[in-house]
Amino acid sequence: MELASAKSKRVYKVVLTGGPCGGKTTGQSRLCTFFENLGWKVFRVPETASTLLSGGVKFADLSPEDAIMFQENLLKTMIQMENTFFALAERFNRDCIIICDRGTMDASAFVSKEVWEQLMKTNGWNPVELRDTRYNQIIHMVSAAKGAEDFYTTEDHSCRSENLDLAHTLDDRAAEAWIGHPYFDVIDNSTNFDTKLRRMISAVCQRMGLDTGDRLETNARKLKFLVRSLPDDSKFPPFEDFDVIHDYLQTNSKKTQARLRKRGQKDRWSYTLTVRRPEVRGQVVEIKTQITSRDYSNMLEQRDPFHLTILKKRRCFLYHNQYFQLDIYKEPCHPRCHGLVLLETYTTQSLEEFQAHKLPDFLDIVGNVTGDPTHSMYNLSLKEEWLNNKKFCFKLAADDEDDLTGSPRTNGWAGPHVNGV
Repeated sequence: MELASAKSKRVYKVVLTGGPCGGKTTGQSRLCTFFENLGWKVFRVPETASTLLSGGVKFADLSPEDAIMFQENLLKTMIQMENTFFALAERFNRDCIIICDRGTMDASAFVSKEVWEQLMKTNGWNPVELRDTRYNQIIHMVSAAKGAEDFYTTEDHSCRSENLDLAHTLDDRAAEAWIGHPYFDVIDNSTNFDTKLRRMISAVCQRMGLDTGDRLETNARKLKFLVRSLPDDSKFPPFEDFDVIHDYLQTNSKKTQARLRKRGQKDRWSYTLTVRRPEVRGQVVEIKTQITSRDYSNMLEQRDPFHLTILKKRRCFLYHNQYFQLDIYKEPCHPRCHGLVLLETYTTQSLEEFQAHKLPDFLDIVGNVTGDPTHSMYNLSLKEEWLNNKKFCFKLAADDEDDLTGSPRTNGWAGPHVNGV
């Protein structure tokens, strides 16, 4: 363990809460990746309720007394789990962010006011310590049942079965539980899902006082550039390098994409499953879920035989207050990926203004390939040549992989441009 040696480092504790199908799971994944790219150590406290409920507990089987006892023990378990992560973060010599999947006050949404007050008294707890001083910030992700009903589903959560009305009620209760916290932000469904996630990340950065430039603005768009060759590392500003491995999975529908990502530094890995659902009302939604090493190994058995594994070195850096991600493709790979280097970022500036003032001058840029399907990871990973390949995707809803903020959905390039095939 890297033990703390500098008093100036930060420990930031944020709770992601909200109603069912509000984007907590995907939001946690995106927030985690965002801060890892900045060089922060990220701790993720799992949702205590899901951990216990997945062990066979069913509320319908519990007497009123047992239900109260369960909530009390759930809260005790949550506090101990969080304290473990809090203590570890204090000892690391890096800036740390702790992302809690729900927090202590969420338990109050599932019991009466009288029962909650009794639990407080019995255990010597108080709202100031459990709500106001325990966490730096609370983010409430509003349920899709409130304003995005077409996207509400329970199929991605083994412990979820709420209908729209119940989901609406639970969302209200979860929000009310945190009223009074000095830094409480509500992220509603007034925008599309990807912009919602960017607003969430932006809210955290603003509270922390982090300057993110314009890459989290709601009208920011993704830009991608082809890089001819790499300069010596000494030419770069401070950077973080990650090893990244992607595998596409077989799915039951041609309109659904699924992929695995293994990402790490110094043999420490994180694992993510991304599922892109079919378009609804002009919007494509991606669900990102952190998974375990065992889940990752098991899911690899479902690799799509039409796609190759993609290996990259990903370099993240800031230049002129602009956040960049440089993907350096590694062998073994298809010949089309030999020596391939792609630079990505988000901006609200025009292409001309961005190229004149923000594009790193130490990189040998070939040109802008934003929206070009020949530089889409999905197409680059295809085993067969592109000519007459029915798997080749011409219409891009967005790029295949994105760690910068989230994955904004924009209608990109839609015409044939398959060079050399």
